[in-house]
Amino acid sequence: MSAFIPPAKPIIGDEEREAVDRVLRSGMVAQGPEVAAFEEEFSRHFVQGLPSVAVNSGTAGLHLGLLAVGVGAGDEVIVPSFTFAATGNSVALTGATPVFADIEPETFTLDPDAVEAAITPRTRGIMPVHLYGHPARMRELGEIAQKHGIALYEDAAQAHGASLDGRPVGTYGEFAMFSLYPTKNMTSGEGGMVSTATGEIARQVKLLRNQGMERQYENEIIGFNARMTDIHAAIGRVQLTKVDAWTATRQQNAAYLDEHLSGVTVPHVAEGAVHVYHQYTIRVPEDRDGFVAALRNEHNVGAGVYYPIPNHRLPSLAPYAPGLDLPETERAAAEVVSLPVHPSLTQSELERIVAAVNTVVEAGA
Repeated sequence: MSAFIPPAKPIIGDEEREAVDRVLRSGMVAQGPEVAAFEEEFSRHFVQGLPSVAVNSGTAGLHLGLLAVGVGAGDEVIVPSFTFAATGNSVALTGATPVFADIEPETFTLDPDAVEAAITPRTRGIMPVHLYGHPARMRELGEIAQKHGIALYEDAAQAHGASLDGRPVGTYGEFAMFSLYPTKNMTSGEGGMVSTATGEIARQVKLLRNQGMERQYENEIIGFNARMTDIHAAIGRVQLTKVDAWTATRQQNAAYLDEHLSGVTVPHVAEGAVHVYHQYTIRVPEDRDGFVAALRNEHNVGAGVYYPIPNHRLPSLAPYAPGLDLPETERAAAEVVSLPVHPSLTQSELERIVAAVNTVVEAGA
């Protein structure tokens, strides 16, 4: 049998290794000049120069971003349930209540009508997730936020370089978080980046990530240790020089899959949207798990299921959502499969993926 095709594959090259060695030789490995340079370069590259703050994980970025804009006990933040648990966790960690709303079936992102229905006098903000690399419905969500006098935040963990109507994700909310985990479209090894609408919000995130101090031993607020190291930032800076080419390859791979797959619902791209295909997610309405097993066992093709259990049914977050019914979320959780789309794929591997999927679909999984 041909070699296994993994559903995701981090790309770390000689340039990243050399950058790490450079930092190690410098003797300064904690947060320092590499982090500052990475923040500035990331800001220019992705979010039109908005102030950006590097932290040690995407989850920390969401948590500190919410704290920096004043979210806390007594507040509600509307989020999707169809996402990684970090989205709901970050709200709960502030003492606020995550309020789960349903998604629209085409893009797997928050349904504006469901958001409108979930607003209460305690709603502080809306935090859509640009899931799989496709931007959420920011026009409509922005109108809802403005109408009700509430804030917009962005979970852009999977959406580096995605945009809507020419405007990049990460520039809509009071803050946005980009994950830099190894399997994301670019990585720093581990880490996150928080883009912010104002310098004051950025300053709050900087205080929160560093024990509440900007100057050593002058602690202004209660804070955390959520700093990024210069080692991680050095990796991220190299990856920034490569991510555009990788994204273009992801989009080309996705176009090939779109054209050649049969019998499945391929990813939708909304009008005006640029999809960066962190994941290439199809729907398999019947026996999704059998489909995934057949791909692996019979064709040596890996596939991921993101996410089989919605946030509102996780033991950790279910107490926030007693009796909640989210039909589109449940349907997506039962049907989604993410196929390999990463930039390491060869043409022959793409052909193998297509042949495997079409064969399994035809056989009825």
